[in-house]
Amino acid sequence: MEQEFTALRTAFVELWDLAQLQFQNLLLPSRLWQIAIIVGLVVAAWTLNAWCKPRMHEWMRGLEGRPKWQLRLLLTVNKRLKLIFFVVLIWLAVWTVRAYTPFPSRSYILALAGSLSLAWLGVVFATRLVRNPALRVVVRWGLWIYVTLYLLGVTEEVGAALDGIAFGFGDFRLSLLTLLKAAVLVSVLMVGARLVATSSAEQIRRNESISPSMRVLMVKVLQILLYGAAFFVALKVVGVDLTGLAVLSGAIGVGLGFGLQKVVSNLVSGVIILLDKSIKPGDVISLGETFGWINTLGARYASITTRDGKEYLIPNEDLITGQVVNWSHSNNFVRLDIYFGTAYGDDPHKVRKIAIESASEVDRVLTTRPPVCHIVGFGDSSVDYILRFWITDPTQGLTNIRGNVYLALWDAFQKHGISIPFPQREVKVLNDTVSVETRALD
Repeated sequence: MEQEFTALRTAFVELWDLAQLQFQNLLLPSRLWQIAIIVGLVVAAWTLNAWCKPRMHEWMRGLEGRPKWQLRLLLTVNKRLKLIFFVVLIWLAVWTVRAYTPFPSRSYILALAGSLSLAWLGVVFATRLVRNPALRVVVRWGLWIYVTLYLLGVTEEVGAALDGIAFGFGDFRLSLLTLLKAAVLVSVLMVGARLVATSSAEQIRRNESISPSMRVLMVKVLQILLYGAAFFVALKVVGVDLTGLAVLSGAIGVGLGFGLQKVVSNLVSGVIILLDKSIKPGDVISLGETFGWINTLGARYASITTRDGKEYLIPNEDLITGQVVNWSHSNNFVRLDIYFGTAYGDDPHKVRKIAIESASEVDRVLTTRPPVCHIVGFGDSSVDYILRFWITDPTQGLTNIRGNVYLALWDAFQKHGISIPFPQREVKVLNDTVSVETRALD
């Protein structure tokens, strides 16, 4: 412990001496005027930004039909106009000074400022690949600090100081430098893994020879493998012993297994659903009172959208253990039944023929599987029928096709003089006594 403290103190002393030496070098006359030029260029970049930024913003408002990535890039450029102007101006100054003087020291500070500003600008655009805003900020500041230290030539001294800040348990030692390296490598590898996973997922989704459920499963397995490999490779590169990590993760896994049984059950159920292909994106299902289309199959839940625009998140376990009606599992043929009644005075043979003809003329009703109509009973006030017909597009809705068939029956019955009875009540007053009779009127 004492040796580590001594090494840490030595590293900080070296950094302090180096900082004092660099500050003294800045006070040389040949470098003071370079600093003055940099200050002037900062003012010029600020002025150009104040003039150009609002005009560019108004121009961007008029852009329509452009891809999102182009709009995001233009927005990033608009936000970083000051830095862009400064980079251009500083390198023009460097090339101008070098053209009129052969001494490198006369342009050293200008070139250093140009390199730093150019590196910072490159980091800004490179970190746009990181989607997560919080992670993007961490990666951006980490890269800014690293490139600054690298261009100033103090990476070894700062690395030695950070490596001196450490704690250990037995033979295990973890320093601040190791943590920073791990964070940077994990972030970079995660970004690379995301790019590979995104491009591969798009190719898998476009492959029509693979079933929709297998596409979802392949994408998820690919993401898990890439992200897991990026994480462990980064830890291995920075020198973290994965043996102890494996033991620790095993113990944590046992605890999480007991505490997150429902979550694990949903995860396993999701894998089973994808493997047995019982439910896939695009299917129309009914689960209890919920009827809708499956948008996505997630690791924990399935997203189902109903016709009224509501989106339900159904746990995968419910899809495994509950009774699910999949209207498009093996084929898209769906039979629908509607019930109606006519008066006893109407010819049932004629009623059946008219019902079948009127249903066959409705759009979406299959004629290859023609409708059928049967008498199902003699009611108190009507002869009861059932009309059955087939459709192949349940995704277009069930209630609307039933309504259209009912409307076609109504029009056909009105045309052919077939009546639909309904009960009515008559109130008779006899000798100041009220009696109520119910009868069916044709």
